Order: sequence, then C-alpha cells, then structure tokens
Amino acid sequence: MLPPSAMSLPVRLYPLGDAAVVLEFGNDISAATHRAIAAFSARLLRQPFAGLREMVPAFTTLTVYYDPWLASGNGQHMPYERVAAQLRELLPVSGEAEAAEETEVVEIPVCYGGAFGPDLAFVAQHTGLSPAAVIALHTAPEYLVHMIGFAPGFPYVGGLDARLATPRRPQPRPLVPAGTVGIAGPQTGIYSLPTPGGWQLIGRTPLALFDAGWEQPSRLRAGQKLRFVAISEAEFAEIQPPQP
Repeated sequence: MLPPSAMSLPVRLYPLGDAAVVLEFGNDISAATHRAIAAFSARLLRQPFAGLREMVPAFTTLTVYYDPWLASGNGQHMPYERVAAQLRELLPVSGEAEAAEETEVVEIPVCYGGAFGPDLAFVAQHTGLSPAAVIALHTAPEYLVHMIGFAPGFPYVGGLDARLATPRRPQPRPLVPAGTVGIAGPQTGIYSLPTPGGWQLIGRTPLALFDAGWEQPSRLRAGQKLRFVAISEAEFAEIQPPQP
C-alpha cells in the first residue's frame, strides 16, 4: 500500500523480474495520466536513487530499471523493497503535473489513400464516412505522444476521433513500409520502420521517424504533441528524403 500522502494518485507498484519495478498510474489512457507519469519521471531524474538505470514510460505505467547490487546497498538490503520504498517517498506528484507537460507541436505531412493508404476505403466503409471525411477527422485533432514502442521510433498517440475507430486487419501484412500511418481500434500511429503490422493503413508520411545515426535517433518522443497535415503525391515526392 502507498502512504496516505500518495493516495491522491492511484499508483500501484509491483516488481518486473529482479531488476525493475512498475508504477501503475491507474487505468485511464489520458492526458492527465500522461502528465502524472511525466511529472514523476522528472522528479526521479532530479532525485535519483543509487542504482537507477533507466525509466520507460507507457500509456499508464512507468517502468524503472535498476542495478540490484547497487540498489541493495551492496547486499545490505533486499533490492526491490528498497527501491519501492524510495519511489513511494517521491509520491505524490499531482501538483507538478502541469509543469511537466510539453507544448511543442510537430506537424506530420501525410499523403492519404491510394498506394500510400490502401485501407482508407475500408475505414470509410466501416465508419460510414466518406474518405474525405475520414481524412478531415484524422487531421483535425492535436494528438499527444504517450509513448514510443513496438519498434524504435514508433509513436503511440492519443486523441483519435472516436468516429474513426476501426478494428485491426484479421491477417497482419508481412511488411508495412516505414512512414505508414494506421488506425487500430481507438488508436492511430506511424510505422517508423518497415515491419509486419495489422493496423488499417490510411496514408504515409515522407518524413523519416527513426535513424540510428541521428544524435536523437527518434524524431518524436513521449510528451510531444503532433498534428497530421494532408499533402498531395507531388508534395510527398518533394519532401521524401533521398533513398540509399
């Protein structure tokens, strides 16, 4: 159980293997949950414990990885119990949530339909909308990047209009091109690398989202906001980086 001071946040702690602890910030995928996770991450960066290795945010959780030997005080304590106690001392973080929110909005140009979005017609049929209406609804919101996962640089974003929710394909494609924008249930995202995938593909961006040679390999990061902007095939060809 968390101490009384932390009960304002529905945070649950549990071990992940013998070198990580998961903090679960409730069950709601929302901007408020994201802000709480970001605020706690910022506090932990300012007040790290001995043995802290890495933090990985997700939709409703933050996984904290640690060195068991250093975290145990060189064998003097049980590592998980000691780390969990130190993390609990840093809760709650609700008062810091607003300060942790990012304000940058990244525009992602997308060429919808055709060879770039072979499932646009299916999404339109499933939702009872025209393809043009699907594009209009998809480009209208300001999305929040909740996490990077599945593949390096792949952004999971929140903010998709509920009217666009469409089930995954019954059979995944063996290869989805990098830059492809898809919908799966209530989510939308961008394939950062050529990978298999079962999302409904509605368009493609000419921007590269991941490059191991960049100083920051991922174009996007958790906490950023993005907006999709519809472009033509000609504009796609002008923006697309040279192919190796």
